[in-house]
Amino acid sequence: MTHRTIRADMSNGIEITRCVCFDLSFCVLQKKCNERARSIAEISEEFGCGSSAGCGFCMPYIERMLATGEVKFHEIL
Repeated sequence: MTHRTIRADMSNGIEITRCVCFDLSFCVLQKKCNERARSIAEISEEFGCGSSAGCGFCMPYIERMLATGEVKFHEIL
């Protein structure tokens, strides 16, 4: 299975900015992570994002947020 990246149509202003299942923005999540370093597993356990309790769609964005500090994304990973 390969990972495809699809650019969102920015003319419609589409931005990926949150975990939809748990209605938590990546901006807020990043601030919480800055308070205390967290792993992906800890984030999933504490906030639900990226866990099996949701769809998991946010996982690559959370990984990138932790690596780069980005909180707004314009592509579907």
